[in-house]
Amino acid sequence: MDSSAYKRQVAGVFDDSAARYDRMGVEFFTPMGRRLVELAAPTAGERVLDVGCGRGASLFPAAERVGPRGRVLGIDLAPAMVEEVGKEIAARGLSHVEARVMDAESPELPARAFDVLLGGYSIIFLPDAPGALSRYTEFLGDGGRIAFTSPVFRAGTFPFLPPEFTPLIPSSLLGHLPPEWRPEALVRRFNSWLEDAGDLAATLERAGYREVRVLDEPVRMTAESPERWVEWSHTQGMRLLWQNLPAPQAEDLRARLVEGLDRLRGGSGPVVIEVPVRFVTARVARG
Repeated sequence: MDSSAYKRQVAGVFDDSAARYDRMGVEFFTPMGRRLVELAAPTAGERVLDVGCGRGASLFPAAERVGPRGRVLGIDLAPAMVEEVGKEIAARGLSHVEARVMDAESPELPARAFDVLLGGYSIIFLPDAPGALSRYTEFLGDGGRIAFTSPVFRAGTFPFLPPEFTPLIPSSLLGHLPPEWRPEALVRRFNSWLEDAGDLAATLERAGYREVRVLDEPVRMTAESPERWVEWSHTQGMRLLWQNLPAPQAEDLRARLVEGLDRLRGGSGPVVIEVPVRFVTARVARG
């Protein structure tokens, strides 16, 4: 994988969707971010680094917990995303919170400057995520904590979406994805160390952590309607698929998703799906 090209691609996807990201009538990242912060348990006065902060799903709950005597820094590769979250920081008057454009794989930050490091659906997408996890120990003080989320990877299911979506997305469409995002490449890249909890724990221990805990827990995704979920999917990672599909196939997929989600909700009202999420916490072995 060309990591520079990959990062430009990812930044472009999220720059294009920054204004609408997590603001489309679908609840998922916000409850997941709150739960992640609960498990990380930052306390008053602590210093928090939020890697891949997006629109602040973890950043703002962390800011509430550490209070004005603490500090929260959010970093993201997408300038437009940082601009949007910066506006909200200013609107809320949070002088102890900051957002910066930064490459999360090799952040330029002082050593031992943070007590807690968060990563909501972000760290695992770095070109060399295990290497980045090892480097993150440098930014955490003695006994500092890390907490991040990942999809629960299972062989035979469509990556990054709840299992309910696997039969709704024809495998023939996935050939339109860039090569590094096709299922076989994703299995090699993610399942190899994230699918098995033991492999994941061993990776973190080799990176310099202890007290590794892996918790698989559902997060409720709620969409106002099937159509709203499809619109929302254009602002998330699935945007890569939409961007690369020819118009007839895109329209067919949209119809399949709306019909499938309509069946799933069983009538009127919102679409509610329990999404399996893996929450990982650990402590730096030093200290």
